[in-house]
Formats: sequence, C-alpha cells, structure tokens
Amino acid sequence: MKSFKEPRAVLAMNEGPDADAVSGALLNLGIEAYRAAQIPWAVSMAARADTLVMVYDATVVPREQLLADLRAIRERPESRDVLLVVLLPLEAAAQAETYSAAGANLVEQTPLTPAKATRILLRLLRQARFADEEAAKDASIASTPMAALLQRATRRRGRHKIYVGAAPGVGKTYAMLREAHDRKGRGEDVVIGLVETHGRHETAQLVEGLEMVPRLHLSYKGTTLTEMDLDGILARRPGLVLVDELAHTNVPGSLNAKRYEDVQVIRLAGLPVISTLNIQHIESLNDIVERITGIKVRETVPDSVLEDADELVLVDISPEALQERLQAGQIYAQDKVTQSLGNFFTTHNLTALREMVLREVADKVDVRLEAVRADIGKAEEPIGIQERVLICLTPTVQAQRLVRRGARLADRLNAELSVLFVEDHRPTQEEEKILAQNFSLAETLEAETARIRGLDVGQAIARYAAEHQITLILLGESRRSRVTALFRSPILDAILHATSDIDVVTVASQE
Repeated sequence: MKSFKEPRAVLAMNEGPDADAVSGALLNLGIEAYRAAQIPWAVSMAARADTLVMVYDATVVPREQLLADLRAIRERPESRDVLLVVLLPLEAAAQAETYSAAGANLVEQTPLTPAKATRILLRLLRQARFADEEAAKDASIASTPMAALLQRATRRRGRHKIYVGAAPGVGKTYAMLREAHDRKGRGEDVVIGLVETHGRHETAQLVEGLEMVPRLHLSYKGTTLTEMDLDGILARRPGLVLVDELAHTNVPGSLNAKRYEDVQVIRLAGLPVISTLNIQHIESLNDIVERITGIKVRETVPDSVLEDADELVLVDISPEALQERLQAGQIYAQDKVTQSLGNFFTTHNLTALREMVLREVADKVDVRLEAVRADIGKAEEPIGIQERVLICLTPTVQAQRLVRRGARLADRLNAELSVLFVEDHRPTQEEEKILAQNFSLAETLEAETARIRGLDVGQAIARYAAEHQITLILLGESRRSRVTALFRSPILDAILHATSDIDVVTVASQE
C-alpha cells in the first residue's frame, strides 16, 4: 500500500493564469505543485508514491498523446489511483466524454480563476468521499491519493459556524452581524461576502462599519442581478467571511448553482465562514415541512452542510414573539403581514418548526459529544455491527419522499445509506428522467447509489442486501394492481422469504 507523507501534484501546463490558479488552490491545502513541461515523462511522474493529482492542459498536450497518457497511467498498477484532471478550452467541451472514458476523474473548462480552480479540488473531494471511504477513516495515514486529499482538506479548510433558526425573522443575520462587530473590535479582519437586509432597519444599521466585498453583476433574461464575488473574496483573503442565507439559489451563469457551494469553495481556500440557515431548507426535512405548513420549500441544502459545520448556534424566540415582530413590520413590509400571519407564520407552523430546529441542533450536539468522548477515550466500545440502510427506489416522484425518510432514519441510526434501483423492465423516457432526479437527490444526501437488473425484484434486492451487509431495508408502499399480484408474488414477501436477519420497513406513499 502506498504512503503519501508529502503528497504533491504534477501540472502538465504552460506558465500562465490557469497554472497559477491551480497551483494556488493546491497550495492552500499544503500541496506543492511541480511542472512537467516535458510531457513524455509526465506519465512516469504519476508512478511516484507521493503523486496525488495530475492536471493536464489540453491546449498544451496534443489530443492523441493526452489520451494515450491517460490510458497509460490507468494501466500501471502503481499509478492507477492517481487523480487525473483535464482542462479543456470552451470550444472543445464536446470532447469531455472522450477524456473521461480514457481515465480522467474530472474534465473542467478553461480559463480558470482561483475560485474555479478551488472548485476543481472540491469536486475531486466529493469523488474521494465515495471512492476511498474506508481508507479515509484512518486519520493517521494517507493510503491513497483520495484519502490524502480528504485529510489535507479536512485539516486546512476554514471553520464554519452557522446560525440556525426556525423561520425568517428570528434574528440569525442580526446575531451574525453582532458577532462580526465584536470580532472586529478585537482586531480580527472581518468582511461581508454577502448579507441580505430585506429592508430591515436594525439589520441595515449593523452592516454599516463592516467592509463588504463588492458583488458581481450578472445579466439574466434582460435583468442585471448581483451575487457574491468568490474570486474577490479569495483575492482579499480576510480572516473571516460573512455569508447570509446558505440555501439561496445563485443566478444562472454563476460558478456554483447554490450559495452553500460557494461557502465550500471559500472554506477549501482556508478561509473561515459564518453563515445563516432556516430549518425548513434542510433537504431531508422537505416533505415534513410541506406536510406541516402546506408550503413546498424549493431551495434546500444537503444535510451534510449542518453535519460538516464546526459550530451550530440556535437563534430562538417564541412563536408569539415572532408574530409580534411580524406585525410590527420588522420582518416583512406591512402589505405582506396579514397574508404571512395566515399562511407560514401561524402559531401551529411556527411551533412545529421550532420543535424541528431544537431537535435537529440537539441531535448534532449529541453526535459531537460522542465524537469528543471517543477522542478522549471515555466512550464505550460500540455494540453490535454497523447499521446499513438500503432504500429501494422506483421511477416515481413519490420515491423522493422515501429517499428523504431513509436519509433521516440513517442519520438517527448513524448508519451508512445506500439507494438501489432494480430494473425489471426497460424504463420509459419519462421514467428515466424521474430516476435521474431520484438518484440526484440520493447523491445530494450522500447516499451510495446502485442500479442492477433482475426479473425478480424481490430476489435481486435480497441478494444485493446480503452482499452489502444491509441491516434495514426501506420499501415504498406497493402500487401493484390486484391482477398483477395474482401472477407475481409481492416484493415484500420475496425479500422476507430470502432473508433472515434483515429488517424490512414499508413506508406509506402519503401520510
């Protein structure tokens, strides 16, 4: 097994802004980048035990030679697990699949900026979490490039503190800005990456006196909109960055689709962040929030955003106090008060959301306490085996509720989560589209996904569960007709008959 005491990168690139951006992003993780201008020996460099990642610029290396290099690296046992990145000019985007098929882990378009180069490492990290999960568990070694990248990122990324609340107007942004002024008063270098005041006078007053990185101006459908300037923040390199509303969806054309991804880039560059989030924006709670409030929340963040945070701060006030603030015009304009009180801001809704945020933060505190006890040797030895939850997917929209329920359950059990689709017939085009959405949701919730073929769905599920040491299977409510049931045994019966030590739970399609 390889040892990566001092992992490094090899860049097959010309001198210039793109190479500087990649080198800078790697350096933020403490990884030194070497140039392999003589391409013929770049492949041999990948075989070195300390090589973590190789970045090829397709504008420098001839296409056929680059493809041959990628295949050669993948064929050599000693360099097969090196992370490979190919940089393509915009006009060559159609060639991305060709390079991926030849062995590239990632294909990115140039030109690069510091933020875009950092996002390349972030995307490699997402692959690393799945591909090298077992090796990454041992923090004392870096047995593969992916494990090395995970450890470097964990050690070097900036801290993340989140102010969490039950609803808009509880005072999350206000509390964040108050802390910013306190830190500035102690001599810390604090800047505002992005803060939304929503016309609230008290919040706007606290923005004054704090440095703000100018926003980017982006055109969309004939309108100019503003977003956070990631490259401006990375160039400024402050001691602390304030970023409001993590669940915000960025303007199309931005580097990242969501603001929480912007925060991940900032943290990976080594900069600490304080941000804000409402509980209804947690992805796995989406169905529960809709059932309680009757409102479908469109902007969500993965549960891992809370799990990866270094510190959670609950900002809490009673439903009655929040309603008083709303009626006083301290949350929304007066013309929206009556409508808000009758919809989202009812006592029932606010009480339920308050209970949810209290429980969620308490759960995360419990997890942190267990980790601390384990670190200091006071935790008892774990009893039994690792729980593993398997969600059985169908090509229906209702399956998304099953995925979210399974993610919540896995989180409660501290279990590994897998999602499986058994293909017993050729899916229609519409079913393929829905399946893609369901798998995307599962990956957002950091579940491992699999798709297998099998004429007998129950037998296929049971076989997969046995091979992957599953301890709990979640099925959606059966939608088979009575006529179909006469000729084919129910999936639940087939699973129960084929397994002896796996629990099976059927989840209702609606509650």
